Amino acid sequence: MTGSVHRYYTVVVFILLASLDNVAIGLVPPLYSPIARGFGVAEGAVAGVTAASYLVTAVASVGWAYLGDRGNRKPLLILGTALWALGALGSGLAPTFWLFLTAQVVGALGLGAVGSVGFSVVSDLITPRRRGLAMAFWGLSQGIGTIVGTLVGGLLGSSDWRRPFFVITAVGIAATVAYLFTQNVRRGQSEPGLAEVFAAGEEYDYRISRADLRVIARRRTNVWLVLQGFTAQLVFGSLVFLPRLFQAKAEALGYPEQVAIEVGSVYATLFSLGAVLSMVGGIVGDRLQRRTPRGRALVAAVGILAGIPFYIVLLFMPLRLDLHDGEASVVGAVLGSVVTEPLMAAMFLTAVVALALTSANSPNWFALLTEVNPPEHRGTVYSLGNLVNGVGRAAGNAIIGRSFDILARTLPPPMNYIVGLAVFQVFFIPTGIMYWLASRTSPKDIGDIQHLLTDRAHHVDASHPADAVKPPKAS
Repeated sequence: MTGSVHRYYTVVVFILLASLDNVAIGLVPPLYSPIARGFGVAEGAVAGVTAASYLVTAVASVGWAYLGDRGNRKPLLILGTALWALGALGSGLAPTFWLFLTAQVVGALGLGAVGSVGFSVVSDLITPRRRGLAMAFWGLSQGIGTIVGTLVGGLLGSSDWRRPFFVITAVGIAATVAYLFTQNVRRGQSEPGLAEVFAAGEEYDYRISRADLRVIARRRTNVWLVLQGFTAQLVFGSLVFLPRLFQAKAEALGYPEQVAIEVGSVYATLFSLGAVLSMVGGIVGDRLQRRTPRGRALVAAVGILAGIPFYIVLLFMPLRLDLHDGEASVVGAVLGSVVTEPLMAAMFLTAVVALALTSANSPNWFALLTEVNPPEHRGTVYSLGNLVNGVGRAAGNAIIGRSFDILARTLPPPMNYIVGLAVFQVFFIPTGIMYWLASRTSPKDIGDIQHLLTDRAHHVDASHPADAVKPPKAS
C-alpha cells in the first residue's frame, strides 16, 4: 500500500474494530431470559455475568494500556482481538453456566486491550483541530457496535441464543487478520509541538514509568474526567436493560416471549440511533474549544444535564404496536409504528434527543484526555478512566438488576423497570457537575502539555540522530 492509503486503511480498521468489539459486548443483554432458562439460573445471574465482564475488561485494560504505553502496541491489539473472539466461541459452546461465565471473562480480558491500547493509537493519528470529530467517530463506532450487538443478539438469538456467538467469532477471526496489515503508528506523530521532531527524522522516545502515575494523579482535569465516569456509568450501565424494558412492555400487550425479545431489541436499537448525533457534539466541542479552552468540558456538562428529562419521559411513554402473525413482520411492524403511530413517533424523537445530548459527552471526553496528557500517558489515563467506568457500569448493571426484583414485589412489569431506570437518572447530576469542574482546570492543564511538548521538541538536533527526544527520568 502507498503511505496515504495505508494510513486511511489503518484508521478505518481501528474504527471498525472498535465497533466489532462492542458488538461482542452487546450480545448478551437482549438474551438474558433465554440464557437464564437454558442454564436453569435466574436472570439476575446472567446479568451478573455482564457486570463481571464489564469489571474484568476495565481492570485488564489498565495492565494492557501500561504495556502499550511502554512498548509496541500492535501485537497487544492482535492478541486482545484473538482473545475476545475465543471468548465468544466459548460462550456459544458452553454446556454449563459456569463455563459460560469463564468464556465471557476470557473475552473480557481481550476487550480490555482493544479499548485502551486502541485509544492510544487513534489519539496519535488525529491532529488537535479535528480531534473532537475524529473521537466522535471512534466513540460512535463503539456505540453502533453495542447497538448492532443488541440487534444481532435479539434477532439471531431469539430462537437459539447460541447462534450470535458463533457469528461474532467468525467476525473476530477476520478482525485479527485485518490488524496484521495496519500501519505502525508513531507515538505523538499528530502533535503540532512535535512536528519538527518527526521532520528531522527522529522519534518521540518518551515512555511511561511508574513514577509518572503521581504526575497523572496531580493533573486536576484527569481527576474530574476519571471520577465522572463512575456516576455516568451507573446510569449507562442501567440502560443496558432498555431491551428488557421494551420486551416487558411488549409482553404486557400480550405478545409471547420470543416475539417480545425481538420487539425489545428492535425498539432499543432504533431508539439508540440518537447516538449518531455524537458527531454534532464533537464538532461543537472542536469549535467551542478554539474559542475557549473550557469548551469541550462545557459541551459535555450541558449535554449530560439536559438529557435527563428526556430519558425520564422516554421511560414512561407507553408502547403502541400492532404486530401481525409471522416472525418476519417484527422489524417492519416496529419501523411502521414510528411512522403511523403518533405516540411512537414522539417516543422515537424523545429517544433521539436524549441520546444526542448525552452522547456529546463521549467525543469530548476522549479529546480532553488526549489534550491534557502527553502521548506516553494517554493509554494509561484512558484505562484508568475505563476502570472507573467499568466499576460504575458493573455496579449500575448489578444494582439495577436487583432493584427490578425488589420493585417487582409491589410494581408488576413493566412498571418495575420503568421506575428503576428513571430513579437511576439522578446519577447524571454529579456527572454534569464534574464536567463543569473540569472546564475550570482544563485550560491550565492543556497549556502545560503544549509547553511540555514544545520544550521537548527543541532538544532535537537534526544533525545528531542520537539526540532524539528521550526521557531523562519521569515525564
